[in-house]
Amino acid sequence: MSASLSSCEAPASTDQPVPIVVDWRPFETTDTMTSAGFSENIVHVAWSDSRKTTFDPWWLRDNCLCTRCYLPLTREQIFEIVDAPSDLAPASVVISREAAPSVTSDTVSGPTLNVTWNDGHKSSYPAGWLRAHATDDVSRAERQAKNPRPFIWGAEHANKLRTFDYEHVMENNNELLAWLIALRASGLTLMKNVPTKADSLLGPANRISHIRETNFGRVFDVKSKPTPDSAAYTSVNLPPHTDLPTRELQPGFQFLHCLVNDAIGGESIFVDGFAIAQALRNEHPASFTLLTQTPLWSWNRDDRTDYRWSGPLIALDQNDDISEIRYANFLRGPVDAPTEKMPTLYYALRLFQSMTRDSRFRIERRLTPGDMWVFDNRRVMHARREFDPQSGARHLQGVYVDRDEINSKIRVLQRLLKTQN
Repeated sequence: MSASLSSCEAPASTDQPVPIVVDWRPFETTDTMTSAGFSENIVHVAWSDSRKTTFDPWWLRDNCLCTRCYLPLTREQIFEIVDAPSDLAPASVVISREAAPSVTSDTVSGPTLNVTWNDGHKSSYPAGWLRAHATDDVSRAERQAKNPRPFIWGAEHANKLRTFDYEHVMENNNELLAWLIALRASGLTLMKNVPTKADSLLGPANRISHIRETNFGRVFDVKSKPTPDSAAYTSVNLPPHTDLPTRELQPGFQFLHCLVNDAIGGESIFVDGFAIAQALRNEHPASFTLLTQTPLWSWNRDDRTDYRWSGPLIALDQNDDISEIRYANFLRGPVDAPTEKMPTLYYALRLFQSMTRDSRFRIERRLTPGDMWVFDNRRVMHARREFDPQSGARHLQGVYVDRDEINSKIRVLQRLLKTQN
């Protein structure tokens, strides 16, 4: 990268407008800026709805949207904040009532906040963009409230889980978006009428993005094998679990497609791990805290691979919300914790295990050919009852698609469909 790009020098002529570029989609707001100024280097903006926002100069300079600081083609920052002067300060702050000039067609129109810095550089911030990213407590709380919340479910919600049709999802972007939003919210959906030939599950998976390959293959076949490398490839009962807690990052969403299911037994069970974690938090807070703070080992070993990872059974995000379940009893390694901690830790672990068996948390279904359950593997635990391989064939296929791919596709579809409408 050239020095002229990274140093973000002031425009050669202050008479020339500073072109700006914002995100892929216009940021819109019905609120207008009524006044703006600065004191002690802090920029103050008042809005038509009486909200008052303040902006740190370093934050504003770091987010300059001009083409000297932001690469229009890739929407990537090329300015480094270390190149701003150490005495950075606004020299003037003015609201422009006309749209700032833009080098791209998707830049938002409307009033902008224009800041001239003490080194001569000029920055322009569209009102919609500024409102969408404001750092005051009210604006941040407002953004947090808009984040999608999970639909927590148990046995009584079995009829509220969404079912989708294969052809509709494959042929219609609106249906694809509806499916992915439902999948993100509940962590579990059923897709019907998937063709019962091998690799048909790749159609819906590829409608989203690429799939995640593991040591079990790109597409893995779930059926009883003479020399299995996983309990899933036997006919034994599998208790509720998430797949591959042995990995640093567990796979996100799992697609499980039924091709043949003639064997006696083998019913599928689904358990919302978030529901159990939430119940633990409310009913047994000490055990909940222990399971969020104590790393537990998971091992998966065969003659070719040896995967091991240690992490809490329940993970929390930066807002203290439940974000992940990491649990497969048949893959657990020995608990590595101080001896004096073992009684309370095993009490919590036994409590969690008992709740996975509680009927209020379980949904049980027998898969029929053409059914495909898709579920958030870092949230929903799945299980299988023992089946008799001598009574008939049972063959499922699976793939993994990570959470990032689902979220990305939702955003792209929302952008695309809004543009088309």
